[in-house]
Amino acid sequence: MASMRTFFNSVLATLLFAFSTLAMAVTPTPQLPIPPAPSLPNVASYVLMDSQTGQIIAAKVPDLRRAPASLTKLMTAYLTYQAIADGSLHLQESIPVSDAAWKTGGSRMFLQPRLPVTVDQLLHGLLIDSGNDAAVALAEAIGGSQEAFVTLMNHAAAKLQLHSTRYSNVDGLPDDNLYTTAYDVAVLSRHLIQQYPQVLQITKLKSYTYNKITQRSWNPVLFRDPSVDGLKTGLTDASGHCIDATAERNGRRLIAVEMGAPSWSSGTDAIEALLNYGYRFYENQELAVAGKQVGVASHSDWSPMQVPVTVAEPLIVTIPRGHATDLQTHLLWDPKVQAPFTKGTVLGQLQVTLDGKVVRSVPVLASTAVSKASWLGQLWHRVRSAI
Repeated sequence: MASMRTFFNSVLATLLFAFSTLAMAVTPTPQLPIPPAPSLPNVASYVLMDSQTGQIIAAKVPDLRRAPASLTKLMTAYLTYQAIADGSLHLQESIPVSDAAWKTGGSRMFLQPRLPVTVDQLLHGLLIDSGNDAAVALAEAIGGSQEAFVTLMNHAAAKLQLHSTRYSNVDGLPDDNLYTTAYDVAVLSRHLIQQYPQVLQITKLKSYTYNKITQRSWNPVLFRDPSVDGLKTGLTDASGHCIDATAERNGRRLIAVEMGAPSWSSGTDAIEALLNYGYRFYENQELAVAGKQVGVASHSDWSPMQVPVTVAEPLIVTIPRGHATDLQTHLLWDPKVQAPFTKGTVLGQLQVTLDGKVVRSVPVLASTAVSKASWLGQLWHRVRSAI
């Protein structure tokens, strides 16, 4: 019996593992000729991102490090909403105004030391008025000091994988050690919108009144495009005119970031060109819903030998309009996975390609628990597979 076992193991030693992929339904749309992305020679860098998938539709030197100016306040807002979510801060909580906040230079919401201000008002003043005083007040409320808050900002940047971003202050005033990229701004904006969508209820407003002073939003795209509802702008001599805008048209949200434009007008033109390009020539296709079977994994050492696999999250891709039928899917096995394993174990990746390029990859999960097959079971599986 031992010799027979050795024989079969040597002849059929190749461990059989196969993924069969189920056909995925796509919605055909008319195919359009896809022109190149806007060149936008007047801006230093830009990124156009689909908010749902995180895919980059178009970019120009997206990793170019630039002074962010008041785009810095996006992270100040992100950490404020995070503090509200974890209960350490409350929207209607009254925040004391320190002398440091009161005397902060640059754009302001005009805080005064003895005038009450809530977290909600500070967020409005931060994002609409671009108030440096609001940024300082929030930083002190959350971090205890501006220096401590900057540490929190850099920690959050690392956690969000903003690899080309460094913060040295809370408001974006000029500093050689303060920099970011158009790509990192888009990534941060996506996290902010997805985790705290209520931010758009503030950034869509065209003006805000505090202390009997009404100020117009700094975001010029709000006044030209009704589909735009955020997010932030920045301007210093070093940064040039920077705009981080997001729009929603027909239920689809895009994020467009331009950095280094020579004027608000040219920056707005650039944002509109990017948004129009993304909505005109690109679309999202849902290939699978969460929990849907997308294939079958098979291994001679498993019991059962064949296991349906599912995706844990919706599989949605951003592609050139009309190219859905050109998509190809590939299920790739992780060879380190061995039985036994539980339901929900990641067995590999479902990879989507278009014209040979990877568009997106998502984990695939075992839909049932699997034990290790007995020796006889393994032998039977291998013999049956070889026939």
